[in-house]
This record gives sequence, C-alpha cells and structure tokens, in this order.
Amino acid sequence: MMMYGLWHGINHFSKFVLTMLFLIICLLSCRHEASAALLHGRNVLLMIADDGGFEMGVYGNNRCQTPHLDALAAQSLVFSRARTSVSSCSPSRAALLSGLPSHENGLYGLHHDVHHFNSFETVRSLPMILRENGVRTGIIGKKHVGPRSVYSFDYEQTEENNSIMQVGRNITRIKLLVREFLATQNETQPFLLYVAFHDPHRCDHSNPGYGHFCDKFGNGEPGFGHIPDWKPIQYKPEDVLLPYFVPDTPAAREDVASQYTTISRLDQGVGLVLDEIRKAGKTEDTLIIYSSDNGISFPYGRTNMYEPGLAVPLFIKSPYDLTRRGELTDVQASLLDIVPTVLDWFDIDYPKYHILKPSQPTSLGGKSLLPFLRGDDKAESDAFFGSHAMHEVTMNYPMRSIIQGERYKLIHNLNAPGTPFPIDQDFYLSPTFLDMLNRTLNGLPLHWIKELSDYYFREEWEMFDLKEDPKECVNLHRKKKYREIFVELKEKLFMWQKSTYDPWLCAPHGVLLENPQGPFCAPLHNRKPRGY
Repeated sequence: MMMYGLWHGINHFSKFVLTMLFLIICLLSCRHEASAALLHGRNVLLMIADDGGFEMGVYGNNRCQTPHLDALAAQSLVFSRARTSVSSCSPSRAALLSGLPSHENGLYGLHHDVHHFNSFETVRSLPMILRENGVRTGIIGKKHVGPRSVYSFDYEQTEENNSIMQVGRNITRIKLLVREFLATQNETQPFLLYVAFHDPHRCDHSNPGYGHFCDKFGNGEPGFGHIPDWKPIQYKPEDVLLPYFVPDTPAAREDVASQYTTISRLDQGVGLVLDEIRKAGKTEDTLIIYSSDNGISFPYGRTNMYEPGLAVPLFIKSPYDLTRRGELTDVQASLLDIVPTVLDWFDIDYPKYHILKPSQPTSLGGKSLLPFLRGDDKAESDAFFGSHAMHEVTMNYPMRSIIQGERYKLIHNLNAPGTPFPIDQDFYLSPTFLDMLNRTLNGLPLHWIKELSDYYFREEWEMFDLKEDPKECVNLHRKKKYREIFVELKEKLFMWQKSTYDPWLCAPHGVLLENPQGPFCAPLHNRKPRGY
C-alpha cells in the first residue's frame, strides 16, 4: 500500500508538471503571436554599402551619378556627422548588428579565412532579439561576421552559401532575392531585411581581372559576364572630384574613376531593391536605413581613426514621420545607434544579460535616432567613441578615440610611436598606394597632405580641433594651451573604456588586474626616457 501511495503521488506530480509546462509553452506562444500582431505594419529595410563614402549628390558630389540614392535621401533625414565605431569590415558589421563596440562584442578583426575572428557566443545580436519577438529576419549579400549561433537570420543568401560576387555585386540577382524574400513573407508578420552590398569594395586582391573595384564585372564585355539590370557608367579621370585625403595624381584619379563606376552600380542596385519593396506594397510601412560599414579604401580612409575612415553616409526614411524629409542634420550619429533605432521602431526592449561575467551587465551605448526624425534634437549625444583593434590578423594596431561636441578629437594609438601603421592587402595593391610608394622611393612629390613616413609613424596621442583643422594635420596634444582639454578627453575616454569592459583599458603602459573593488591598472613603468 505504501508503494502504491508513493507511485500514485509521483504520477499526480508528473501530471502537474506536464500541465504546467504545457501552460508555459502556450503562454510563450501567445506572447510571441501577440508581439508579432502588435508589430504588424512595421518593417525595416537596412541597406549597407561596402567601403562606401560620400560620392553622391546629396553630400555635394555632382560628378558621380547616384540618382536613386539622391532620391531616397530627398525623402529621408540625412545625417552629415555619422560615423562607424570601428573602420574595418567585419568588426564594423559585428558592431552594427550587436550594438556593441568591437572590444566588447569580441570580434576584433576580419572574420573570414586565416583571420578567423568571431564575437563572443553569448552576444545577443539584433536578428536574435528580433526573432525572439516575432520579427522575421533576412540577409542578402555580405555577412562577414560570426559565429553563426550569434548572427543567424531566418532567410540567408550570403557568401556562406553563394558567390559573394553574385549576391553582393550582381544587382539583378540581388533584386530577385529581395523578391523571393518578400514573396515568402507572412503578411501579418513584421520583418527586417538587411541588404549588404559588396560594392564599392576594392577588387585588386581577390578578383584583379575585373578591375580595381570590380567595375568591369557584369559589364557585358567578353569574359566579364552580363548583369541585365546594370547600365555601366564610365568616368574620365580628369572629371572626378578628389577628396582632400586622396593624392592628386593620374594614378589616384584613375582609381577614383573606377570607384565611381562601381558606386553607380551600387546606386542602381539600391533603386532595384526599393522598387521591389514598392511592388510588394511595403513602402508605406517600412523604415528604410542606408549607410556604409566604414570609410573608403584610400589613404586616411578605411582602417584609420581619422575622419575619412570613420565618417559614413547615413539617411533614414520613415513612412510616418514626414516633417524632416530632405533635411540635413549635423547631430552626432553612430552605427552603434542602429540597434537601438530598430528596437525602438519595433517597440522591443533590449534584453538584460551579460557576456562574460555576471558582474558586467551588457547595455547599449547608442541611442535611437527616431526622435530626430520627429524634430527632437534633445536626444543628441555629446561625445562619440571609437574602438579599433586590427583589420587583417597581421595588422595589430589598436586605437581608441573620442570626439567631444564635434570640436575636439583625441586618438590613442596604443602601439605608437614604435610600430608603423599597417597597410592592408587590398589597399597595398591599389594604383593609388603603389604610386605613393614609388614616388616616395624615387623622391618625387606625393601631391598629398603629408609624407608617407608621417602616415606610418604616429604619436601615441593625437588631438585635433576639427573646427579649425578638419583635415587633422596639426596635433595639439603637446601644446600647453590645450592641456586641460586633453586631460578631460583622456579621462572621458578611459571611463568609457572601463564602462564597456575594454581589455585594452591599461595598454600600453599598464596591466589590467582585478581585486575585490574591481579592475585596476598596474603600472609597467615602460615609458621611454626623454631624449631616448
């Protein structure tokens, strides 16, 4: 009898547990469906260029033809002071999709091939958060981040299961994939579609036969294939508009002319994607964001903490907020703002969690940009922060930066002054850099803003007045007049690094240690004596 009573009790308890589990599953399912229903009528299209700059009419370049981008900008709020927090392909994309700087999300350098960098497996990415809240996610084009467990989309057509040339540069193929994604979309379910173009990334290292920027790929000439929807536009080197940070030489002008052709293909691709959104009847309920992962691949550009490396185009079109369409705003914006902006659009809270330690809760440092679309500029940040470790695995050159009130900028080059600034493979093989190298070796003028040796060898601290010196040529950090500003910026940068659990917090003159009170820097006493 005792055994019967015991088994009878266990049986009742098992039924109770199963009933409770069933109820919990039902509640979670209902919550998921309710969340999706509440979000019905709200979608996001995120379009990102690859090393895309400001070569378009809306930003003052009337030489490079970009009618589709200009038309989108005319219906958007255009940001003139948007930046990436890290000027490198994979780290920038991981920061964009996680909302966390590279030293916090763990993806320090390029993801592919021998470089092999990944974010921490505990990072909660944007597609992951959206999926948990009933939003369908899709990516077409260049993914370039990992691990897959963190950056997984419901619909994926990327370099992981296609040729990157086809899903990143073949705009007809991209158009058809967008059409396929929209055709398989549940009408009552919201979506985020991330279209990551591979244009206008350089081509010299991976596919040199297609031109410096793959500007010949798909142009219809023998051996180059044919992209049906692309109408190639050729530019004369003498007609291009050179930015101040590109040498004014025949080689550089030819390089920029090739870049323009690829940018025009990107522009036509943007037009095709927007047309598919229109045909699917999604224009009136889709938030559209256009930007780039980092600056263009020229000197001072990609992999740098100088403005040409950090500054990116950014415009946002909301179907509901019409008051500021076509306006240009100079408020500070960062690609770290994308995650909070999209979560705000879908009315989703950022989850509470930690990446490495329970004592280090994870939080977003960016802000939603939606209030600016409504004319509320009170949400503006007073400082921008940047964090870079490396690009290729051999290019270890960690840098941190802060920009205060769009006036003063401080860069900390952790490996300087002893280590020369590294040059990546793509840029090394470019006509622009090879010409700079040959001119330097032969004692010829560079027609550039500085000498190559000054570009290689930098001081540990660089401080610029962006108002008086927008080209960042005069380092102020040793000048007594700016001592207080330097100390203030340095302290704010240190506190930001501390709040984001930066492993490089104490580098290069200390070792990061911890005691019961928290992390602290143990000095190395490794500074060079004066006159050394």
